[in-house]
Amino acid sequence: MLPPAVLERFEKKTSITVMGHIALMQAFNPCWVEDVFEQNSESQYTRELMFSTVVGLMVLVSLGMSPSIHAAAKSIEEELKVSLKSVYNKINGVEEAVVRELVRGSAERFVPTVEQLLPMRKESVKGFRLRVVDGSHFAATDKRLKALRKFRGAALPAQALVVYDPDVELIVDIVPCQDAHTQERVIMHELLDRDMQGELWIADRNFCCAPIILGLLECRAHFLIREHAANPNPKVITKRRRVGHIETGIVYEQTVSITDDDGVVRKLRRIEVHLKTPTEDGDMVIRLLTSVPSSMLNAKVLARLYRRRWRIEAMFQRLEDVLESEIEGLGQPLASIFAFGVSAVAFNVLSLLMSAVRARHAKTLEEEKLDVSPYYVAVEIRANHGGMMIATDADTWKRYEQLSPRELAKTLLRLAGNINPRRLRSHPRKPKKARGKGYASRAEAQRHVSTCQVLEDGIVL
Repeated sequence: MLPPAVLERFEKKTSITVMGHIALMQAFNPCWVEDVFEQNSESQYTRELMFSTVVGLMVLVSLGMSPSIHAAAKSIEEELKVSLKSVYNKINGVEEAVVRELVRGSAERFVPTVEQLLPMRKESVKGFRLRVVDGSHFAATDKRLKALRKFRGAALPAQALVVYDPDVELIVDIVPCQDAHTQERVIMHELLDRDMQGELWIADRNFCCAPIILGLLECRAHFLIREHAANPNPKVITKRRRVGHIETGIVYEQTVSITDDDGVVRKLRRIEVHLKTPTEDGDMVIRLLTSVPSSMLNAKVLARLYRRRWRIEAMFQRLEDVLESEIEGLGQPLASIFAFGVSAVAFNVLSLLMSAVRARHAKTLEEEKLDVSPYYVAVEIRANHGGMMIATDADTWKRYEQLSPRELAKTLLRLAGNINPRRLRSHPRKPKKARGKGYASRAEAQRHVSTCQVLEDGIVL
């Protein structure tokens, strides 16, 4: 076993890398990963290549520590003991149920730790667990599959519904679908298979239809969904009444109803927000349908709460910009789903690290200076993780293999004390001013310009 001074130097110089490796050990514990595979896989089985090994390769690619699966496999070629073809066969056949359980399981393992890190965290709505749901269509892949080469259009490998908890900032569930053309409303029914009491689901108008609304009510969930222009076309019961102002406009409320297949009338609340400025689509009025009684939450609180839906858009942006969640070389639908699922777990790891940094420095820094950037966290881990694993051996990390949520939280807080959070602070860009470019002929648009000459002439375009 190496002297503790080696690890101590990494803890002092790049604590976030040490924290990242410890969190990854908890998220992708080999024994747990193998159990998930054995319990959820129906067609695949284990012979020489362990599923946890394949997951480890995908983690390297997802976090940007390796440029491709091929490069990651070559880096551990001596330990792999199987052909590269066997690795790809395994990746191309990982079933959706296995991927979904990896994501759900990682969230279940991390939520108690987040609660230990942030015991005084403010819930968005007291008494409710928020669930923001939205769809993610994976980017087009390379056309390496022979069947795709005759098509000129983009090859879309798959999609997934993602369920996000904005209070703990974790992805708590995904529902993968191999067919990228399947309507998201159809996939949503896969989520309506359990008791959802105590959960408040927030979704955009794409999910506003009678089957989903009635399905959520059947699962004893509450919801806040933006109303679609045509669906479910509720019947108006009471006149609209003005409730008051919020930051974005004037709020109105009325009672409406929909009828289920058995003829039972279900009363809902419709909340209208007449906006001060139009949305990106030019809408000046937003209508929301909700099952939450007015005795629990008033209309203004719900109108403000819907604005929290943007959190899942920010999460998708981080998956795309910070992690390799969509790998162009993986054309097989199941392989692309597997890559996305591992990236979702990696996102939860980064989110856990950011929560630890914020919790450790909350008393000494202003709130706006605690906005930790996942980009800078990922960059530092990429830069130092490989060297740290060369400098340390397996025995060095044995004490971190089985940590309880409380022990993991204490370890992350201790290590976060060595971090200067200002180095990891987010620096969002100000929105650009819209400027019309005007018409230009094709010849003008394709004319080459020398940047050097333009700068020397002092021409401002």
